[in-house]
Amino acid sequence: MIYINLQLFADKSEKTEKATPKKRSDLRKKGQVLQSRELPASLILLIMFLAMRIFGRNIYEGLSKLFNMFAFQNSEYNFQEPVEIMRLVTFVVLELLKMTAPFFVIAIVIGVLSSYVQIGFLFTLEPIKPKFSHLNPINGLKKMFSVRSLFELAKSIIKVVLISWVAYSSIRGEFTNMLKLMDLGVGQIAGYFIDTALKIAIKICFYLLIIAAADYFFQWRKYEKDIRMSKQEIKEEFKQIEGNPEIKSRIKRKQREISMRRMLSEVPKADVVITNPTHYAVAIKYEPQKMSAPYVVAKGVDFLAQRIKDVAKENRVHIMENKPLAQALYNSVEVGEAVPQELYKAVAEVLAFVYSMEGRNPVQA
Repeated sequence: MIYINLQLFADKSEKTEKATPKKRSDLRKKGQVLQSRELPASLILLIMFLAMRIFGRNIYEGLSKLFNMFAFQNSEYNFQEPVEIMRLVTFVVLELLKMTAPFFVIAIVIGVLSSYVQIGFLFTLEPIKPKFSHLNPINGLKKMFSVRSLFELAKSIIKVVLISWVAYSSIRGEFTNMLKLMDLGVGQIAGYFIDTALKIAIKICFYLLIIAAADYFFQWRKYEKDIRMSKQEIKEEFKQIEGNPEIKSRIKRKQREISMRRMLSEVPKADVVITNPTHYAVAIKYEPQKMSAPYVVAKGVDFLAQRIKDVAKENRVHIMENKPLAQALYNSVEVGEAVPQELYKAVAEVLAFVYSMEGRNPVQA
């Protein structure tokens, strides 16, 4: 059987790869991010109507108070005096603010939070910059008959049908209760209709929220597809990153940090740390059964030397001061290398002293 690698025939310019973090960052700077406007709008409406149903009585009482004040002039204000009228206007405005402020606060908080959850903090003027391509009538016609436009049209039709169906089914379900309204007063009838309208609005908002969530999912899939990259684009981007001095220094710094962490993790396994005492520190490990000579497992100067000593203290590794030996080891031996023959004797004396303190035999160490 003959196997054919179809990748050999693939177009290198075909965008099949996921967008890299760099491309996502560049698009974000331009304001090209995935953001749904319908999802927060539906959520705001749903919570607003729920809040109106919960706090509706307070609003009703406040409006009734204002209505009685104007209808029956049952208040402490003199409607004939300009000063009193100004006091009255101030009072009315403050009362209306008390009633509506919670709803405005809720709307603002939900709007800000939903935007932050979707895209985080982002400030850019790129999307509002004038672009001549937007004035091209051909591009405008393409947008009018694009897949996205057809999808939006279908979504609008679904919304209209859904709202009509929810309103119709809800009113039909309340028909029996409506027949009983003839025995109630005007206030009770008004309260019933307001409550029913709010219940219908909450149902509609709930379904709109589901549609918005589905729309967000489809937008996410389309966005991910639109920002895909070809293999060639990824290669070019990698070359560009490699040539960037800032990126190079960042990679080197990261490599140094990883190397330092790996080296410090070997210090607890060392037998002794030989110090300058302040500027140099070299950690030595020796296992006669496995090693032909002692090995340097960590070394450093200044800040790194202090870190090696700190780790050694935390793990009860012996620290010995020997200035010439510490400098000689640091200058002549790399991490992971064996101690050279000319330093055997000096290192052996240090290890023998450490073993004697621990009651160990050098052969059994």
